[in-house]
Amino acid sequence: MVKRGLHSREKRVNGARALVTGGSSGMGLEYSRQLAAMGYDLVIVSNREEELAAAAAQLTGDGGEVSGPEPPAVTVTTHFQDLSQADSADELFRWYMDLFGEAPDVFINNAGMFFFKEILPEDLPSVEAMLNLHITTTTRLTVLFGAEMKKRGSGRILNVSSMASRIPAPGITIYSATKAYLRNFGISYWFELRPYGVSLTTVCPAAIATPLYRLDPKLMRFGVRIGLIQTPRSLVRKALRAMCHGRRILSPGFMNIWLPPLVHILPAPLEAAIWKRLR
Repeated sequence: MVKRGLHSREKRVNGARALVTGGSSGMGLEYSRQLAAMGYDLVIVSNREEELAAAAAQLTGDGGEVSGPEPPAVTVTTHFQDLSQADSADELFRWYMDLFGEAPDVFINNAGMFFFKEILPEDLPSVEAMLNLHITTTTRLTVLFGAEMKKRGSGRILNVSSMASRIPAPGITIYSATKAYLRNFGISYWFELRPYGVSLTTVCPAAIATPLYRLDPKLMRFGVRIGLIQTPRSLVRKALRAMCHGRRILSPGFMNIWLPPLVHILPAPLEAAIWKRLR
């Protein structure tokens, strides 16, 4: 079988396919746009059916937003599924393999969820959903598709962690813990895939201007203007470039440099006082 690796961003690919989870909005949609602009046929997965249809129409209509020669026409296949269920990974893997017969050339494990609050017993269903989505589903999909890529001798996987993986803090207790798992899993599993021609890049972005965090739009625009918050387009460009080069981990953004060390040196009483005001 012919090996098909990811080319540099300036080059086009033909006949290659990318699978993007959470691909109908936010960073997932931006991954889809930029991959489409490179010529990848797309398979986008989301639990938002209307957004899936709108994303597919947009992606087949403009082929992505890049300058230069017109990108080739791409096909977009959509799959409506909630990946926060315990058996989601196996269901998605079976569906994909039955439809296409082989692993994607690029797999973007982007689906995620977020909440900021004190954890109470009534929140346990949301906690379980986050654990399933960030840990169980992502791990199983990485291993299942990774095994198929190993057989072929090529493939790129990108998993999305977060700067929060280095900031265990109240309010994001479960989020930061699950993202820390993804960071450690990716750093280790990279070594296991590498001898087979497969790479796994873990991206740990800082603040990103997406609706996921429900930040006030004016505050978000201000953060982007002063450089504290990255745009999805900028972040995805850096992430895909890192994936192209087979990098193990990427922690982009100025906040990734100073915020985690700052949080770690905060005295516990001060952190408790801050949490008391925020909760």
